[in-house]
Amino acid sequence: MAAMSESDSPVTYEPALPSHLYTPVEKVLIWCSLGLFIAACSSLVLAYDTVWTETLRPIIWDPVVEDAGRAGDAGYTPQNTAIYTGSMLACVVVLQALFRRWNLPCDDRMTLALIAWVCVAPVMRVLEDADFFSSQADVLFISPIIHLHLAAWLIGTAVLSHIAASKWDGSRSDAAEHAQRNMLFAVMSVGIILQWWWLYAPAYGEHPDVSFAWGRGALVLAVASSWFMLVVTRGWPAITRGLLSFAVAAVVLGVGHWAQFMATPWAQESGRVSGDITLWPVVVVLGIPAAVCVALYRVGREDARQLTLTGHLPGVIPEGITLKQWEAEADQWKDHPVEFLSNKALLAHPMVLGMVFGQLCDGIATMVGIDMFGYGEKHPVSNQVILYGAEINKALGLELGEGAWLFALVKAMLVGLIVWLFAQMRVEDRQQHFRLLIVLAVLIVGLAPGLRDIGRLMLGV
Repeated sequence: MAAMSESDSPVTYEPALPSHLYTPVEKVLIWCSLGLFIAACSSLVLAYDTVWTETLRPIIWDPVVEDAGRAGDAGYTPQNTAIYTGSMLACVVVLQALFRRWNLPCDDRMTLALIAWVCVAPVMRVLEDADFFSSQADVLFISPIIHLHLAAWLIGTAVLSHIAASKWDGSRSDAAEHAQRNMLFAVMSVGIILQWWWLYAPAYGEHPDVSFAWGRGALVLAVASSWFMLVVTRGWPAITRGLLSFAVAAVVLGVGHWAQFMATPWAQESGRVSGDITLWPVVVVLGIPAAVCVALYRVGREDARQLTLTGHLPGVIPEGITLKQWEAEADQWKDHPVEFLSNKALLAHPMVLGMVFGQLCDGIATMVGIDMFGYGEKHPVSNQVILYGAEINKALGLELGEGAWLFALVKAMLVGLIVWLFAQMRVEDRQQHFRLLIVLAVLIVGLAPGLRDIGRLMLGV
């Protein structure tokens, strides 16, 4: 019998690294991030004028103050855009490692909770556009401060939810469910009332001619919506239940103050208010993305259901197998449920649907706002795309507004790329947090500005 040659011997692969361990790259990035933070703090102490007054303040802080001021809508610059983008990517890489180590939930339920939190920022930002908040508090609602500010609320909500109610996680008894729900409701109610008292109530004094009956009614409705979300999320982990419940309540509270503005518009410092409430953009800007998402969901829901029955997650290869092994042994795994069901199943996943909705919403809202309502674009890259659209209009003799149609087209193409990439993407079990935080970053730069644009178009601010 001929001896097996070395080339015929089976290939062995390194086992997948356990989720609680950091890779060498993650260790380097975490320590580098910590070092940069210490260096930044030290430089602010040792060379304050050079680092802050002459360098960072004109790039980061002054545009925030200008945006919060009477003029409003200060544009972004290439410098602060690069800083914000780099910081966001660094946070994704570092936080995914920490979240995985802490074993935080990263399933579709957490995706829904984080999508709700992304919606909180534009709801509050529109109120700042309407000059609802006092001039002293305005900076809290300007990007990127608003995201840091709301991140503190998110972390606080998650920590309190875990401390107060996680001991009932996994228990299916009615007594445990009632105990967890009541405890979370008490925490969420105090939290949403605190948010109203700290952020909203002081602003009432800025508009003495407005009764704010809608605003106070929104507080009651927000507390009720918190209870409703806790009822419909029975069986969810305490952290996820708390996050979703609070975020939905915060959105209801903010939208209630939108309704107050519609009922009794208050005077703005900028004098932009026309008194006209326009609702048709909501149908267009939300309707088209919603229709696309419904179509995608219908395509993928059956495969998603089948994959769930097998005990696997869309796009997540079985635990213990590395992505390198999965790709190298493609023929062996081609009939595995993860491989032949994930492509469509991911189309029905909240991650993909959220990104598709957000990007389309941003593109269409920008087109409607600029080409039909005369708004401007703050971001330099997006503005350049719109300028190219204007040049195309001029070259072809078209009368298609200011050229924002090209931005909407680019966003639509980006949606197609997102759908294709996520349908093909396979990740290891330990990479799920990384995938989720990438989605969160995309939502922050897509869904959040899109919803803000809708609010501004509706209220005319």
